[in-house]
Amino acid sequence: MRENSPAIRVLIVDDHPVLRAGVAAMLGNHSDMVVVGEAGDGAEALDQFRTLHPDVVVMDLQMPGTNGVEATAAIRAEAPSAKILVLTTYAGDVQAVRALRAGATGYLLKNSLRTGIVDAVRSVHAGRRHIDPAVSEQIALHVADDPLTERELSVLELVALGHANKQAAAELGLAEETVKAHLKNIFLKLDVNDRTRAVTVAIERGILGG
Repeated sequence: MRENSPAIRVLIVDDHPVLRAGVAAMLGNHSDMVVVGEAGDGAEALDQFRTLHPDVVVMDLQMPGTNGVEATAAIRAEAPSAKILVLTTYAGDVQAVRALRAGATGYLLKNSLRTGIVDAVRSVHAGRRHIDPAVSEQIALHVADDPLTERELSVLELVALGHANKQAAAELGLAEETVKAHLKNIFLKLDVNDRTRAVTVAIERGILGG
């Protein structure tokens, strides 16, 4: 830290207290940053942000209630210059793009936490975008892919719940043949050959869940 430069004030948001403590300990080892608060969900994160006005928010995505994407959007709506670093387990491109569009300025995977968190906080604080290389690779890989339509997503969500084609058709008010046609399109778009793999890929990429 440059002499007389104020420390970077960090708010940590995650629903796991042990992880929050771990991040706080890692950041606390560096004189140019200080953890000013913690929150266990998105709603609390917004409250803490309003009270503490941190320089950087370290934000988990998967949380009960208000999730990280929603909390990021809410914070940026109130403070357009807020700097938010997403910290997540998932490298999925769809989820990453969703978070970045909501206003995140950084995206770090939890498996890079020990080696990357300090540099990521500094980078985001300095106004640079920091995206984990594994995530950048996934975004580049799928940037030209056709997204699933809302109807295809509805079909896939029911498939993920274990519904057979006939059940999904009844649930959505469609003909069974229409559901089969949607599944065919889903398989093509996700580059898979069966229902199980379609659900797996959709979860990995952040199309389902989160």
